[in-house]
Amino acid sequence: METAVTRRSICASGKCSKRQVILFILGVCVCQSRGETLRYSLAEEMERDSFVANIAKDLGVSPSQLAARKARVVSEGNEQLFRLNQNTGVLTAKEPLDREEICPQSETCTLFFKIFFENPLQLIRGEVEVRDVNDNSPVFLEKEMVLEIPETASPGSRFPLVRARDKDVGSNGLQNYTLESNAHFSIALGKRKDGGKYAELVLERQLDREEQRELNLLLTATDGGSPPRSGTTHVRIVVVDANDNIPVFGREVYEVRVPENSPPEQLVVRVAAADADEGSNGKVRYAFTQTTEEYGQLFELNPDTGEIRVVGILDFEEAKMHKMVVKATDGGGLSSHCKVQVEVLDVNDNAPEIALTSLTASIPEDAPPRTVVALFSVRDRDAGDNGRTECAIDGDLPFSLTPAFDNYYELRTNAALDRERTAEYNISITATDWGTRRLSARESIFVQISDVNDNPPQFTQEIYTMSVTENNGPMLRIGSVNATDADAGKNARVSYALVRQEAVSFVSVNEETGTVQALRPLDYEEVRALEVTVRAADGGSPPLSAQAVLRVVVRDENDNAPVVLHPSRDSLATAGELVPRWAREGYLVARVVAVDADAGQNAWLSYELAKATEPGLFRVGLHSGEVRTARAVAERDAPRQRLVVLVRDRGQPPRSATATLGIALVDGFSDVFLQLSQATAGRWQQQPQAAEEDMLTTRLVAALDCVSSLFLLSVLAFSAAKVCKGRPRARLSPPSARYYADGDFVADGVDVASTGTVSLTERYETCLSSGPGRSQFCFLRPVLPSPKSSPEEELNLRPTVP
Repeated sequence: METAVTRRSICASGKCSKRQVILFILGVCVCQSRGETLRYSLAEEMERDSFVANIAKDLGVSPSQLAARKARVVSEGNEQLFRLNQNTGVLTAKEPLDREEICPQSETCTLFFKIFFENPLQLIRGEVEVRDVNDNSPVFLEKEMVLEIPETASPGSRFPLVRARDKDVGSNGLQNYTLESNAHFSIALGKRKDGGKYAELVLERQLDREEQRELNLLLTATDGGSPPRSGTTHVRIVVVDANDNIPVFGREVYEVRVPENSPPEQLVVRVAAADADEGSNGKVRYAFTQTTEEYGQLFELNPDTGEIRVVGILDFEEAKMHKMVVKATDGGGLSSHCKVQVEVLDVNDNAPEIALTSLTASIPEDAPPRTVVALFSVRDRDAGDNGRTECAIDGDLPFSLTPAFDNYYELRTNAALDRERTAEYNISITATDWGTRRLSARESIFVQISDVNDNPPQFTQEIYTMSVTENNGPMLRIGSVNATDADAGKNARVSYALVRQEAVSFVSVNEETGTVQALRPLDYEEVRALEVTVRAADGGSPPLSAQAVLRVVVRDENDNAPVVLHPSRDSLATAGELVPRWAREGYLVARVVAVDADAGQNAWLSYELAKATEPGLFRVGLHSGEVRTARAVAERDAPRQRLVVLVRDRGQPPRSATATLGIALVDGFSDVFLQLSQATAGRWQQQPQAAEEDMLTTRLVAALDCVSSLFLLSVLAFSAAKVCKGRPRARLSPPSARYYADGDFVADGVDVASTGTVSLTERYETCLSSGPGRSQFCFLRPVLPSPKSSPEEELNLRPTVP
């Protein structure tokens, strides 16, 4: 303050230039920002608008500068106690201040305020100490105090007296107790731990109830003011008849701690006093003696059990300690006393309070980090860690909090902003205390971000997979691609185009909507999948773009009927298949082989017998296409049989083809050939029947004995001719490649790997066996090797002739 006084004296003498005045003001701001505090004092109960201080003089600034900088005074709390006159720079009290009402629990009473300058921003702290005056007299809450003292009480016994209360503090507070002069009692003063004084009645001479039943004394409490104030109460002493034993408390002082959020009926402490007497003289009852009206509303004492329970609402912020005196009285009237000190523990029951001082509502997207957005303050009425606060921003936002001074915080940006990602921020600031059960307060600050064009389009998918059924109509919509742009206006308008121009003959993409269309019908057997690149560009300058992959899969349709490979159509011109007359049930006659150019279920084939000369003689395997005898061949069966086999796929609707087989039933083999045939046929039967074979052998031997050697030669020549006719069929050119796929041919003729049922690399030969009298289906060496397989794989895939 010496610097301010010196500069004022220089300016007053007319030697201060305009530049010196500016330097002086800056010096004062720097000094104040370094943490100087203005300290003043004011006596309580002063009149309204009482003078506190001349702020302009103490700060060394003129009143006009106060008005120019929009100075104002801000008191802590919700109530404004002071007023600053900007014209004169005088700080006054708005209302008379009552120290006992403002600081009821404190020896000293200090009010805090801040001088707030808006241009430029500056805060100066200030304190006003409210001085106590002796405006309150000591008061006894009980106008009359009754003490029952037995006549057997020994001299020197002490009895607590009712305590007086004085709202003043220091020397103006309670200082002394005096007792009216008498022959039996004197008064002794004591000091409590908190500095307060109490009085006890000391028995100087033993009482005699027969001599005097009651004593009435006047107790006076005096404070130390000038002039002093006093208060009185009457002490009525009732002399109780002799009782040998008085109740004795287990402890002289009960010290307990209770949290301020204790619910009603919460047990605080249980006092206990024992009396050695019997009967009514030994029955002890408890009661409060020095209980103020305030304590009576907070605690309740059970007269029988000595339990003290909470009946009111405890508040640490109002009273941190409650002191009570409990009297235990037996049935004979004897009593003793103990002190109960209840310390109220602070509980975190007050949430922090956030007060917003200034706010910037809009920030440009290119604002640099550390830009100040808002200024606010935080306070908590709890004590210790419960009143210690910390602030944080909810969520991961590009903002941070910086402590300014005292309990003030600055909200600043801490990273680059992006309007396209977040166009506006609803910043939630949470102030949390350090209590065990932490309480918090939240304040929302709304900040808008202005726009800059800096985002390319983004596809919703990296790869778009679409499907279309073959033989589709032209300009069929098969799907759409979609890209979004976080920018606004024309920068967010997206257009689409195909990057690979060779695909325009199959599909197209709408420039505005991204709709994908098939330009012409597609054939699964020609094109199974398409893959092109789609580009999305925005309307910026220069435009930004992104790419995605468009994959179109063609689905198969059942548009191909099965094709029969075996038997061939010219097989009907020959004798067809030969079946001996002795063939039994299950005899393999032939195998119908068919393929389907479709894929999946559309290429799964099934076989059934559609038409037969003898319906019950033959059967066809559903999946294998094998034609076998359904029963043993009989003599009555026609020598020539004609079978029509229906081949059907599983498409919807199904497609089918037919195969016609010519079968000749023959007999006439030599005995040796017959025996060989019977032995081999016996091995092929799963359950041979010995009796039937013996009978058949006997008949055949008898028949063959009658046959001439010429007939035997004729049969052998006929068999050789059939074998030779099978070879040219095997050398026929294979069907067109359109009817084959790369899948493997399985036993039942169903494709399980790809779109066809028989590989292009296989050829087949059907021949009549010279052994057991059954046809064989032989796989020969592939003539056209698959381009996907090596020679070693072709050898491994070649089936073995059974």
